[in-house]
Amino acid sequence: MSSVFEAIMLLCFAASWPFSILKAIRTKVVAGKSPAFMGIIEAGYVAGILFKLTAPGPTDPTVWLYVLNLVIVGTDLALYFRYRHNVPPAA
Repeated sequence: MSSVFEAIMLLCFAASWPFSILKAIRTKVVAGKSPAFMGIIEAGYVAGILFKLTAPGPTDPTVWLYVLNLVIVGTDLALYFRYRHNVPPAA
């Protein structure tokens, strides 16, 4: 039963990142994003994946939600490094 709540948590996290990704793609500006923060999140997802893969018994299917989140945050992190030198337009 706890996997259901874990899956809901991971889906909620996954739902928020596409907005950040779309904004970066649309504006080509990543001011205010923190690569350190995203790296820490990535490390947490890697730890979750390793836990799921090394736990005794059959592999819990929520491991795929960790992978999904890892890819989504990794995409946002890649966009950060792609656009980090772009300056936001003056208001």
